[in-house]
Amino acid sequence: MDSKENGVDNGAEQSGRRGFLSKSAALGLAGVTLGLVACKDEAGAAKGGAAAPQKEGASKEIAPGQLDEYYAFISAGHGGEARVLGLPSGRTLKRIPVFNTDCMVGWGVTNESKAIMGTKADGTLKYTTGDTHHVHGSYKDGTYDGRWLFVNDKIHSRLARIRMDTMECDKIVELPNVMGFHGLFTDKCDPVDTKINYTTRVFCGGEFHIPLPNDGRDLDDPTKWGTLFSCVNAETMELKWQCRIDGNNDLVATSYDGKLAASNQYNTENAADLNGMMAAERDACVFFNIERIEALVKAGKFTTIGGSKVPVVDGRKAANSDPKTSVTCYVPVGKNPHGVNASPDGKYFVCSGKLSPTATVIELKRVMAWFNGELKEPRDAVVAEPEIGLGPLHTAFDGKGNAYTSLFLDSQCVKWNVDAAIAQFKGDKTAKVIIEKMDVHYQPGHNYSSMGETKEADGKYLNSGNKFSKDRFLPVGPLHPETEQLIDISGGKMRLVADHTAYSEPHDGIIVRRDVVKTRQIYNMDDFPNAVKPENAGIERHGNKVHVRLMSQAPAYSMPIIKVKKGDEVTLTLTNHDKVEDLTHGCALPTYNINFIVNPQETKSVTFKADHAGAFWLYCTHFCHALHLEMRSRFLVEA
Repeated sequence: MDSKENGVDNGAEQSGRRGFLSKSAALGLAGVTLGLVACKDEAGAAKGGAAAPQKEGASKEIAPGQLDEYYAFISAGHGGEARVLGLPSGRTLKRIPVFNTDCMVGWGVTNESKAIMGTKADGTLKYTTGDTHHVHGSYKDGTYDGRWLFVNDKIHSRLARIRMDTMECDKIVELPNVMGFHGLFTDKCDPVDTKINYTTRVFCGGEFHIPLPNDGRDLDDPTKWGTLFSCVNAETMELKWQCRIDGNNDLVATSYDGKLAASNQYNTENAADLNGMMAAERDACVFFNIERIEALVKAGKFTTIGGSKVPVVDGRKAANSDPKTSVTCYVPVGKNPHGVNASPDGKYFVCSGKLSPTATVIELKRVMAWFNGELKEPRDAVVAEPEIGLGPLHTAFDGKGNAYTSLFLDSQCVKWNVDAAIAQFKGDKTAKVIIEKMDVHYQPGHNYSSMGETKEADGKYLNSGNKFSKDRFLPVGPLHPETEQLIDISGGKMRLVADHTAYSEPHDGIIVRRDVVKTRQIYNMDDFPNAVKPENAGIERHGNKVHVRLMSQAPAYSMPIIKVKKGDEVTLTLTNHDKVEDLTHGCALPTYNINFIVNPQETKSVTFKADHAGAFWLYCTHFCHALHLEMRSRFLVEA
């Protein structure tokens, strides 16, 4: 699909890299992948890459001292964290440790963070790695409510919750009998009680087939392996139920009325190798009838797997032949799809083909009609399937009826109209589906628009997350930064506002209006049961277990000398007594691998063994006062 297809002309000569990609597309995905590795556009590199950001028609820049209009919450890939940017400035505001350890805040060091992350019997972390892909928020009345963010860990199949008032992780749960937990989405409304119009569930798509249970059985017979779709209670973070399905779950979307969740699927062949996973001409988007699944669970019509007590309902095709009782509906879509996204009007889900140059538009009303026995085939729920470009992945919306899909192989973002696509599908040959294509740099994976996954999609900004950026920034060795390109979509034409560098390897994200996010700057000391106050500060010994209760108030700790004995098990609890916004203290103990911070009125603790004698200066790591360097205590370990 070239730049003039369907009457669209970008008005710019294709770069050498673009020409290479167009030629390589004909070779198939494998050829393109190999070609990308070998491609080196010397001319483009010499010129500093493609065209500079276009300022014409773009929103005003954010000057020093001015606040951004939006927060962007982005996953960090195998960095294991979540990141917070301000938009449109692109300023990095915060890195939120989740599945990774972080010696700045002490995540993975303090007792509190270890309890959230999960530990082995000896108190060490169960996992020290993570792989975050998707961040989604909690809803009320079809839009973000500012309570929570949820993010996945693909590698260890964990779901984490982040409090938006403190932007810190407060709970993590590991999904049983799941490997490769990739996509997630929150519900927006209860499937039965419409008065509950806020998030109560989080849906998690298991991706990889594994033996069920995965305890060493059936290792040589992948035909017996399976995949689960999980539902987690958003409040308690406990598993509510799981549903066994055919195929591999990729990403997840939910309907605005709460009745449907869906996951686009590749490998409906249930194959165990690459060739087998690409054999079928179509794959599927599987829809889950939430009310029916939970009715089966309530009636006790479920099984369990291995040592897990989580109810498991059978959602495979063979067990769901009657639409009127089925809990799943498999709608055929383009080959090996990647991405399923809900339109802001609540009418449609859009799946991208990845190995098909199409986007499949599915009408939710028709899916419900199939479940009611009123539609002959699941494929009849498809109302449009326009050809939009090579390697379509993710689709965002502007709230004006337009969709924006990333084209990985074309290195473009394509803007297309949903109503026009439906008209074309019905036979209208005059319908103009594609409105515009814009080059991005290069190979876009995820894209997302401002408030685009809510009913308040405002059509102001689109972020394109690009996986290759070899000639966009100063070289820093073999691992290049990636590119987050901000596009103004408020006018008739898309306009590139800026390139923002991103440390590898970010994936999906959301853009949230700043008024939605209500943060707190100072904790309430009474929220911490172990808070250290003057009446309980000091050292308490029970045998070889020593509890050091310490207070901090700039520029001093409450005890200038702390004395323990070699071999003691020491618990150090620190409370920050400062009440000034942004006055955070640190606590570091040399040679004992301890470093963490406490925010105003916050309490944290660490437990360690004093296994070597000597004098050690416990000091503040976070600048807090003109006498910050002098803020120290002598930690003495007697031999």
